[in-house]
Amino acid sequence: MSDPLSSVTPMKQSLSAAEARRIALAAQGFGAPRPAAVGTRQLNSAMARMATLQIDSVNVFARSHYLPLFSRLGAYDTATLDRLLFARRPPYVESWAHVAAFIPADDWRLFQFRRDDLRAKYGTEEWMSANRDTVEWVLAELAARGPLRPAELDRDAQRTRRGPWWDWDVVKSTLEHLFFFGDVAIAGRRGFERRYALAEQVIPADALANPVPRDEAVRELVRRAARAYGVATAADLADYWRIRDRRGVLAAVADLVDDGELLPVTIEGWTRAGRPVPTWLHRDARLPRRVDATAILTPFDPVVWFRDRAQRLFDFEYRIEIYVPAPKRVYGYYSLPVLVGDDIVGRVDLKADRQSSRLLVQSAWWEHGAPPHAAERLADELRSAAQWQGLEEISVSRWGSATDDLAAALPGSGRHDATVKG
Repeated sequence: MSDPLSSVTPMKQSLSAAEARRIALAAQGFGAPRPAAVGTRQLNSAMARMATLQIDSVNVFARSHYLPLFSRLGAYDTATLDRLLFARRPPYVESWAHVAAFIPADDWRLFQFRRDDLRAKYGTEEWMSANRDTVEWVLAELAARGPLRPAELDRDAQRTRRGPWWDWDVVKSTLEHLFFFGDVAIAGRRGFERRYALAEQVIPADALANPVPRDEAVRELVRRAARAYGVATAADLADYWRIRDRRGVLAAVADLVDDGELLPVTIEGWTRAGRPVPTWLHRDARLPRRVDATAILTPFDPVVWFRDRAQRLFDFEYRIEIYVPAPKRVYGYYSLPVLVGDDIVGRVDLKADRQSSRLLVQSAWWEHGAPPHAAERLADELRSAAQWQGLEEISVSRWGSATDDLAAALPGSGRHDATVKG
């Protein structure tokens, strides 16, 4: 896929746009060949590079949290990842990190400041007064019975409670509030339905007992974002964990510069009002002489999840069109960015039609600068994606500038009409 990470050029104080792309991709795990086999070690290594794995409910092709590992490692057994994420005492837990996301269980301590902020915002005295009975009942049920799905609480409440019953939406809302506040944690999922538990039933005792103070936590999260991105602006670093405290982020950056962990750098084209945008390079970042990756990315991959950064790195403008009315969609319901080499060169809207065992390419588009071999490279990745999802065939629509090229690169594939843009 590329030269080994040991093949690097010395770091400079000024970087070209292409060099910034290679640094960013290498930091995210796209700078080395995919492993011959993928097991727990490889999954943990990729997770460590990203530091977090965003969760999303859309399941047109594959659940979003499965895709970043496929993008970096190739086909793998998703059951292996499920065992890491949903074990009884899992090494990873759900948290409001980069929105809803998996993080290492021990990192729970880093987000106490966020839970405090959410409690201050949503756990007002008015809310607690209005919902006190529900809160007490939910906490008592979880304490007595352990992790429960909302449906289990609903069923048992209807059967056992006497007298008037509160609206079920209040119970579901209470569970979510208690998760925001950290009183409740997620003890795995059944399908995609969460199982809620008291925090002490899921989170390591040391992580619960030793929360990190706000300033220290922000500094550590900025440090991790800088390492995960390789090269980044203050806005990039803040968005990695959705930190709203700009002053806190800049103070953390200043500390990390003083410690020599972050190095100021300028990047060709990264300007605002004609002046360079302040940018920093992590001291452990590597600049491969080339990156030759091929990958299909979820919109919630760290490579593209911050749209301003995707525009700066790849000149790639992206908008999720799930909520756009079908006739107004430009690229499709859930188009996925396509990485070839060290650039995003296209996008494909994929759907797993499990009834017919086909991977449907609902639309496909080239971006500027797509190389001549892009169709063949993407075709190979689609074959791998279909096999990974247990699909026997691929069918390509006729909607989009890349569909004919892609169909030609997939001899024997079917064609279909995308009559509705979605």
